[in-house]
Amino acid sequence: METSRAMVLEAPGRMVLKEFPIPKIGPEEGLLKVDMVGVCGSDIGMYRGKATRAPRPYPIIMGHEIFGTIIKVGGAAAKRWNVKEGDRTIVEYAFGCGECCYCKEGDYIHCEKMLTYGSMISCKDPPHLWGAYSEYLYLPPRARIHQVSRSLKPEVGILICAVLGNAIRWLQIVGGLKKGDIVVIEGPGQQGLAGIVVAKEAGAEKVIVTGTSKDKVRFEMAKILGADEVIDVEKADPIRRIKEMTRGRMADMVMDVTGSVKGAIHAIELVKKKGTVILPGLYGMDREVPLILDKIVYKEVRIQGVFSHDSQSVLPAIRLAETATYPLEKMVTHRFSLEEAEKAIQVAGGEMEGEDPIKVVIVP
Repeated sequence: METSRAMVLEAPGRMVLKEFPIPKIGPEEGLLKVDMVGVCGSDIGMYRGKATRAPRPYPIIMGHEIFGTIIKVGGAAAKRWNVKEGDRTIVEYAFGCGECCYCKEGDYIHCEKMLTYGSMISCKDPPHLWGAYSEYLYLPPRARIHQVSRSLKPEVGILICAVLGNAIRWLQIVGGLKKGDIVVIEGPGQQGLAGIVVAKEAGAEKVIVTGTSKDKVRFEMAKILGADEVIDVEKADPIRRIKEMTRGRMADMVMDVTGSVKGAIHAIELVKKKGTVILPGLYGMDREVPLILDKIVYKEVRIQGVFSHDSQSVLPAIRLAETATYPLEKMVTHRFSLEEAEKAIQVAGGEMEGEDPIKVVIVP
């Protein structure tokens, strides 16, 4: 174990398998053996060179939906993280610099230096291993590590510090989802499916999922996870259907995870007066969304942008995942080796004819 193989994104559309030296681990640090990593929608955007909040510091080792085993850990780090060598853990996406105003307020996901795994730290300089498309991952002193049950399936583990933790923060903690609410989720992808689980757990009266004809497999999974209704927007008018289902009241909360400008526009129509629209989808930093602002004003709609997860949402996500109440592992439909990482991204991005993925993972 002197080196770690990793797939490196050298530039948009170009990935190369490389080897990096394993860093020496001091008392405040750790090293994780990556058992499985999820392919996130943001990975696809990064691979394609999609415009984002800041320039990407190529070369990058992608991968921030992380599940693995502690291989080395310093004494101080072991006490701080409450882990030992051999423990199975998940690792949060962001850890922050600890020095900017946001980090000092505990809001490390908005760190001004954007210190996050798999996206905004170059692998050019030591300790190199800043992403989980790799055999091993470096754990700095500020890394946020959470031990999980040894019985937890890796396919569920990779969803915790990702879609499940995201959905808890977006819908419950930030959004304020209440028992008895009617929730509409636009888009039955991996994040929308996790949203169903979180909404049902929070006591939503009805969870309605919208999508298109190509979402047949995802619609089936949505029903398995507890969706009360699914609407194919190519076959039925979602505004009319939801008006019928709610007796004209419309939804208390709408979350748009389509990544489509039309999704954001429709959300304003689907939400009730004084309702909440949750917008986690990344539409493109160079794209404008033509919203009719008067509709927001007259309806007094709350428009809430949301971004990523934090420990406050990850901890309940762990508890929820460990109950095994929902067959979350069924969301994982495609597995690839580290050498096949580029193909994994292409499949997840819908570029492979004949493939219909929900969740794609890489097993280093």
